[in-house]
Amino acid sequence: MVRENGKFSVFDPLRRKYVSLTPEEWVRQHFTHYLVSHKHYPASMLGNEISLSLGSVRKRCDTVLYDHQAQPRMIVEYKAPSVALTQKVFDQVSRYNMALHVDYLIVSNGMQHFCCRMDYEHHTYAFLREIPDYAEL
Repeated sequence: MVRENGKFSVFDPLRRKYVSLTPEEWVRQHFTHYLVSHKHYPASMLGNEISLSLGSVRKRCDTVLYDHQAQPRMIVEYKAPSVALTQKVFDQVSRYNMALHVDYLIVSNGMQHFCCRMDYEHHTYAFLREIPDYAEL
């Protein structure tokens, strides 16, 4: 962590640069570390702040997990710890999924985490008890 002009920045190993340490960024850095260190997700297959187009609007997914063919498999949306994980948050990540069509959606505010697996054949989704280990995907 570094401090410049009274503001803190933290090194993001996925983006390979220093970024402003906001409450949401704090959640992102801890959560991606958790995925890599405890759930065995390959860091090389994770991307932070991934741009996408929703019609004519440009948006950014907080974190995306890719497969070996560089196809998106999971979207993770972060909120600051003070932000409740409401239906609005799930709607946001669902909109991103209209463009990416992934297998898993996760939302986290650093205190609570919800993960669901999409079932496109039956047009449903199921919330999982815990975030799956990479080998379980």
